Amino acid sequence: MPPGNHLMSDAPTPAPAGSPDKKPREPKRVVSGMRPTGKLHLGHLHGAIKNWIAISQKAECFFFSADWHALTSDYADPSKIEANTRDMFADWIAAGLDPERSTLFIQSRVKQHAELYLLLGMIAPLGWLERVPTYKEQQENLREKDLNTHGFLGYPVLQTADVALYGADAVPVGQDQVSHLELAREIVRRFNFFYGNVDKGQKPVLVEPQPFLTEVPKIIGLDGRKMSKSYQNAIELGEDPVSARARLMKAVTDPARVRRTDPGNPEVCGIWYLHKAYSPPALQEQINAECRSAAIGCVDCKKKLLDNLIPELEKPRARRAERDQNPARLDELVQLGTKKAQTVAEATMQGVRDAMKLG
Repeated sequence: MPPGNHLMSDAPTPAPAGSPDKKPREPKRVVSGMRPTGKLHLGHLHGAIKNWIAISQKAECFFFSADWHALTSDYADPSKIEANTRDMFADWIAAGLDPERSTLFIQSRVKQHAELYLLLGMIAPLGWLERVPTYKEQQENLREKDLNTHGFLGYPVLQTADVALYGADAVPVGQDQVSHLELAREIVRRFNFFYGNVDKGQKPVLVEPQPFLTEVPKIIGLDGRKMSKSYQNAIELGEDPVSARARLMKAVTDPARVRRTDPGNPEVCGIWYLHKAYSPPALQEQINAECRSAAIGCVDCKKKLLDNLIPELEKPRARRAERDQNPARLDELVQLGTKKAQTVAEATMQGVRDAMKLG
């Protein structure tokens, strides 16, 4: 998730709370989602989608539009969520995700998410939620929005419900995000402690999600912060070449490199990390050496990146144009996926209700 890539992209992530288990070698069922904030950007692609594509080749996968999560920050004007959801699904497929191999669905159309969210919220300690690192970080970075709401604070509880509903034995995360999954695991453990009779040797009601470690290259936004639609610093997947070129040429580089003759430090420059994602190894070595010795300026460095980046942006752009010619097919795929998700989620909730004596 969705993202770096946490359980959900552009979302508050749970706080560390213990030592996670090792990743399962062969996951059987995987679940992850993204907030529908519009078209994908390169951070989504490298932080989540590429790994989703790889995992879908060997496991049953559920990938969803987290439209209720989008309301935690966009509650004042949810009018764009539906259109953004369609754009997001179309971009997933344009990026290479095969909808025939994975279950694609919309969170709000599976009402069991809300039911389990409510029940888990009854046992989630307030202190756990207040210690979520990005709870304060997002409030600081999105000051134009009032995030002092129950929904924003309880985001990780809904996130836990999203995963637990499908009995996923694995959630794809990068090494630096393993601890972010721990709050969800702690909430599931607490539920099973109260209602699962695990001390009597019975099978837990909810499956404790395990981290599935994936390689997540670092991608920095055009302003030097994490690439995010919320920060308006992202290059969209398949962005128009003219727009991408103009915006990238204005991107922030090493702030300490004031003059052309000043040596640079690639490790603090977002352009360098894009080179690592898109430029061939030989050019990466050249850029690294020449930046540090001031043999190349930031403008020329950006131009070399664009030579490799623009052709890669054209590939999903072409696939997206082809997909847009048949929007009904996309709707059909999502409807089928949502029905499957509803069936799996209801089976889980029957077990939850029985365990809590709510049946």
